Order: sequence, then structure tokens, then C-alpha cells
Amino acid sequence: MRLGLRIFLVYALFIGLTGFFVLNTVMKEVRPGVRQSTEETLVDTANLLAEVLRNDVRNGTLSQSHYPEVLKAYGLRQPGANIWGMPKNQVNNRVYVTDTHGIVLLDSSGEAVGQDYSRWNDVYLTLRGEYGARSTRSDPQDKNSSVMHVGAPIRNDGQIIGVVTVAKPNSSLQPYVDRTERRLLWYGAGLMVLGLLFAGLLSWWLSKSLRRLTAYAQAVSEGHRVALPHYRGGELAQLSAAVEHMRTQLEGKAYVERYVHTLTHELKSPLAAIRGAAELLHEDMPAEQRRRFVGNIDRESARVQQLVERLLNLAMVEQRQGLEEHAVIVLAQLIDETLAAQHVRITGKQLEVEQLITSQVRLIGERFLLRQAFANLLENALDFTPVNGTLRFDAEQKGDELKVMLFNSAEPIPDYALPRLSERFYSLPRPDSGRKSTGLGLNFVEEVVQLHGGAFGIANVAGGVLVSLTLRS
Repeated sequence: MRLGLRIFLVYALFIGLTGFFVLNTVMKEVRPGVRQSTEETLVDTANLLAEVLRNDVRNGTLSQSHYPEVLKAYGLRQPGANIWGMPKNQVNNRVYVTDTHGIVLLDSSGEAVGQDYSRWNDVYLTLRGEYGARSTRSDPQDKNSSVMHVGAPIRNDGQIIGVVTVAKPNSSLQPYVDRTERRLLWYGAGLMVLGLLFAGLLSWWLSKSLRRLTAYAQAVSEGHRVALPHYRGGELAQLSAAVEHMRTQLEGKAYVERYVHTLTHELKSPLAAIRGAAELLHEDMPAEQRRRFVGNIDRESARVQQLVERLLNLAMVEQRQGLEEHAVIVLAQLIDETLAAQHVRITGKQLEVEQLITSQVRLIGERFLLRQAFANLLENALDFTPVNGTLRFDAEQKGDELKVMLFNSAEPIPDYALPRLSERFYSLPRPDSGRKSTGLGLNFVEEVVQLHGGAFGIANVAGGVLVSLTLRS
């Protein structure tokens, strides 16, 4: 199982359990909370009515007063209220008054007048000077038919002379409870979904970051040139820096070992020729023969120097993971400079040069490296182009890509050699001398092109060979 999926599942489990326990706890508190608030209101109402009814209860004139008509009219009222989106079109409170013996003197419903309520807790406890309240079902079989009753003492000179009770059915509160529970469920579900979405984004970001780092490590291990993933601080940035440090340490060691081995192998032949010629020069010989051996020493020394210089240039490019500058370069100007540097060889072979690239063509890259790459390409082409041959530079723009082409008239390259031409130290014999080059020129060109994010190709075409460099413009 992937790390990102594991993180998501753990986070989802945590959110699910937390959401369940929190919602479950809150939902259990909704109904009691609403009832407690309602009971507090009933207490205030009952005590207010106790003061309002005190004189008539004391004088025994309650039944002859206007209060029975008032309570009857109260029961018929239609408030037409809108309480937080919930309509209220009838009153639900019931009010009844009992004397000191618990006998009902007044009932807003008109049903219980004269009945004995002395055993109900709201009356019984209140007459004893305690807080009197009860919750009783109207229908014993229906749990939703319960009614809250809150009693308040009617006092005269500190003596309890009666009880006024205000009752409210819980069913009138149920719509508000249901609405609150629904909202809590929706809000809770929304928060859980947002939490899961955040968990998904977090696990996706972490997995993506690790995949980038993994891809970088794999690409480096396969010898590809890739940029180090960039992270903004934290453990991922530290891990990225550690991987890069490990790469440079390991790659540097292997790189030095490989190049030392390669250099010593390639230097054996020219050094042996120089040493052999030098030993022969210690002996007496004709001047012509001496000049021939001195010439051999000069040629092999130049070969060693060229080999070392090209190895250094190649090592400089191979060790780099990206460009040091992104300059806008006029391609025609760069090609003209390259041709001017080889003017002597071009004139000596009487070559026809066609420079078809206009001054409007631009490319983005590192000028020094591209100048070296085109110089190597031209030098390689001159080695194989016969006298009176043709050189042609051209360019083709396709979107953001610029394809630069160098054609030179020459014999076709053997099929077996085509895929190996940019291989390090691989070289074909030159037609003029029969000698091979260092085999590093085209390898350097390919490294420079890849450093610029492009592609390098060589193909046989009608009348010669076509080299193409695909770069970004």
C-alpha cells in the first residue's frame, strides 16, 4: 500500500471517529438543552403569574374574576410568528391554579377545575416550599406525548396560599429539536467531507513530492540529466538536499575513476609513439629521417593535447545538471562566427558554403556551450567533406522548437556506425588521412544539446549526411 494512501486512510479514520463521537455527543445534548431552556422560561412565566393572581387567590375571588375569560382567550390566540424559519400559529402553554389542598381553582383548558392535583409533583413539592416540576405523558404509550409542568408558589405574607402551574407539551419543541439536529448533521457531514478532502490533498501532495524525489533518484541512477526537485523548507527540503549531496559524492567518485581509466587508456598509444620516436632520435640518423620522427612527436603531442582539452570540456558539461544562463541568441550570428573560425580549412578545400539561416531566428541557451557544439559539428563535417564539396546550414521553426540542420556532401555513413557516432571515443577513419579522431566531438555536442533539453540526430540523405539539433527557441 502506498504511503499517501496509508496517510489518507489514517487521517480519514481519525476524522470519522472524531466526527462520530463529537456529533453523537452534541446530538445527545440538543434535546436536553432545548428542554432546559424551555423549563427556565416556564419558571419565569409561572412566577410572574403567581404575582398577578395572588390577590384573587387570597380573597377567594379567582373564579369570579376576569382571569378565566383571559386564559380562554389566550388559548384561542394565533400568534402567526416566524421563529428562525419555523412558523408558530397557536399557543401551547396550559395554566392552572390550585389552592393549599391541591384542588384546581382555575384551568386554562377548562378540564380540571375541582380535581385534586395534590399528588402531582408540581403541586405537591411547591406546597412544601420546594421547587415543583414534573414531566408526564398525556398518553402512557406514546413517549412523544410528555408535557413539562413547572409550579410556582402563590404567597401572602410569606405563607403559601396556592400554586400556579405552567405546562408546555414537548411535542411543541420537537420541530426546533429536529431542525437543530438536521443542521448539526449537515454541518458535521460537511466538515467531515472537508476534512477528508484536506486529507486527500495532503496525501496527494506528499505522494507527489516523494514521487518527484524518487523519479529524480532513479533518473540519476540511470545516468540521465535531471533537475533537483525544489521544496520550500521542511523535512522534504532536507531529504532532497541529502539525496543531492549523496549523488554528488557518489557520482563524483565514480566519475573521476571512469575518466582516469579512460584517459590512461587513450593516452597509451600517443605516448608510446612519442617515446619510441624520442628513443630513436638519440641515435645517429639522416636528417630526413630525424625530421620525420620529430614530426611524429609533434603530431602525437597535439593529439594528446586535443584529447585532454576535449575530455576537460566534456567533463565540464557532463557534471552539470542545468544551464547557468538562458540568453537569447541570434543563431545566424553564432553560425557566422563558427564558419569564420574555420575559414582557412573551408578555403583550402574550396567548399561551397550555404548559410540559409536568417537574422530573425533566435534560440534560448548558453552561448559558450552552443558555440563549442557548433564548432565541433563543423570540424567533424570538414573532416569528411571532399574538395569542392558543399556545406549547408539551415533552420526550421515548429512552435517552440527550433531544428538546426548541417548538411555536408560526403560518402554515406555505414549503417553499423550510425547509432554509435555520438558514443564516447568512437570514431571513423578520416578520408584524407585514414586516422581517427578523439571520438569526443559528437559526444560533446550531444551532451550540450541534452543540457538544453533538446535532441541530436545524424542521418544519411541524398548526396551526403545531415546532422540535426532540436533546441528550444
